[in-house]
Amino acid sequence: MNSNPVVRSFTIDGIQVSAAEGETILEVARQNDIEIPTLCNLEGISSTGQCRLCMVEVKGTNRLIPSCATVAEEGMEIVTSNERIDKYRRMIVELLFAERNHICAVCVANGHCDLQAMAQKLGVTHIEFDYLHPSFQVDASHPKYEVDHNRCILCGRCVRVCDEIEGAHTRDFRNRGINTLVITDFATPWGESQTCTSCGKCVHVCPTGALAEKGKSVAEMQKRRQFLPYLVMRREGAK
Repeated sequence: MNSNPVVRSFTIDGIQVSAAEGETILEVARQNDIEIPTLCNLEGISSTGQCRLCMVEVKGTNRLIPSCATVAEEGMEIVTSNERIDKYRRMIVELLFAERNHICAVCVANGHCDLQAMAQKLGVTHIEFDYLHPSFQVDASHPKYEVDHNRCILCGRCVRVCDEIEGAHTRDFRNRGINTLVITDFATPWGESQTCTSCGKCVHVCPTGALAEKGKSVAEMQKRRQFLPYLVMRREGAK
């Protein structure tokens, strides 16, 4: 019986790369210092393909595919950036800004926001879509943290880190479309949660100012994510 790992060879932007069995296109790209934009993906938690920014072209198919959720196959020819893909990504970022109320000048995460940085990287200087201007409440019931749903991009990072790393599964999604919210327990105030451990992991994986520490003023909320790979390594080592 052959126990050697299966290795698949393919190209990303003309660069010959290889992938172990089960590795995604995004994982291989990162291993080879090839940048593919993403807002929902984060090393250490599962991939869901929610933001769709990591879409790439594969020779032989007309549709774009999510690189974070697509396992690399032998002989693939991947293109990560061209006029079509870049236009698509800019549209996604514009829609994210238009869907909620992202006013950078008064946000605690100004200058430390993944959405803001992505807009700058992709050259998004204005929004061509109509703003929806929803009005969501701010939940400041927790003694240490607060959540502003107006700044949430529904990436699901907080849901996954709470479930997969902390093991509490305090957070989840409710509703659909513009009314979708990340809720605590069964839509109870965060401060009344019976499952939250107050670890703060959800706050520090949040890409925007939607989750923040109390007492932070404009531009003061810096996210610390160094703990995530370490915790994953410790968990895997304990198995």
